[in-house]
Amino acid sequence: MSSPQSFPRHLAVVYIALLICASLYPMSGWREKGLPILGFLAAPWPRYFQTGEIIVNLLGYVPLGLLAVCALPQRWAWKRKVAATALSAMLLSFCMEFVQNFLPMRIASNVDLAANTFGAFLGALAGMKWGQAIFGAERGLMRWRRRHLADDGLVGDIALILIVLWVFVQLTPDQLLFAGGELRRLLDIAPPLPFEPNRLIAFEAVQTASMMLAVGLFARCTLRAPGALPVVVLLVLGMGARLVGSASFFVPSSPLAWLTPGVQYGFFIGVALLFVALRLPWVAQHALTGASLLMASVLINMMPESPYFLRNLDGGPVIIRNANYPNFYAVCRLIAAIWPFVALAYLSAFGLWRGERFRDEHPTA
Repeated sequence: MSSPQSFPRHLAVVYIALLICASLYPMSGWREKGLPILGFLAAPWPRYFQTGEIIVNLLGYVPLGLLAVCALPQRWAWKRKVAATALSAMLLSFCMEFVQNFLPMRIASNVDLAANTFGAFLGALAGMKWGQAIFGAERGLMRWRRRHLADDGLVGDIALILIVLWVFVQLTPDQLLFAGGELRRLLDIAPPLPFEPNRLIAFEAVQTASMMLAVGLFARCTLRAPGALPVVVLLVLGMGARLVGSASFFVPSSPLAWLTPGVQYGFFIGVALLFVALRLPWVAQHALTGASLLMASVLINMMPESPYFLRNLDGGPVIIRNANYPNFYAVCRLIAAIWPFVALAYLSAFGLWRGERFRDEHPTA
């Protein structure tokens, strides 16, 4: 059984990795700008700034502060925890701003540094007040994890983190519902097949159904007791995140822009397949999850581009809000691209771990 600090510690590590990816996007064109390396620290208040960007920078570090303060030893005094969290976040933010000096698309800013540090400070205060209710040994999320996950240690933590990341990437509105494993755009590879309406609908339907089946069974394989309710809740959360992302980032608001005919067919096919698959033995579910992940990843990379996706009713294009969306979009795209392969690797390791555990508990079996 893991300590109460282990899960927030693992979450904090993952969140730091996401912050680094978002801060250094697009990670290309590295060069010196000819400006003083530390000049941004003494720069005056910018003449032009967007309040929304300052708020985003502040809020982006609030979860880090909450997670970090909960990951620190319980014996530490609360002032020591808050101070250590704020100083660590300030150091991380300073490193990101420093490196941005070498990215032509990014601007190092002391305003961002201050907003990030203050956000982590607020998150640390929130963690001191509500952290125990969330991550306490017998309370909140930790109690649910111990009761329902197949493992309440590192193996279970990885499963929960993968599930949370999957829901997170559904906030990206301009991709197929439940899509994942799309390496084609990541590597800038042209679509291998030309567009044809019936072909596109078929691809979308099978890909959506495959990914829906894979995600539902992935969640099921990581739980102790059988039951469809957690799977249903996960899929509803995924669709809810897609609705929120589409309504928030599109201009005009287009919460159902992703609901193409192929996605609709695939959704109902996926529901039928899950209804049957959830009644299969655990070993069969495990194998079917891996096969579905592979099928969905192959299909998304072979799928032709759609000329109709992200269009208004009058045929005009749906516009994506600017603000900090490119950074958010890049992180979500990266996670979505590698998620099926990481999940597949996890399933392989989890199957071996479960087999070893069964053998240790039943040496004569």
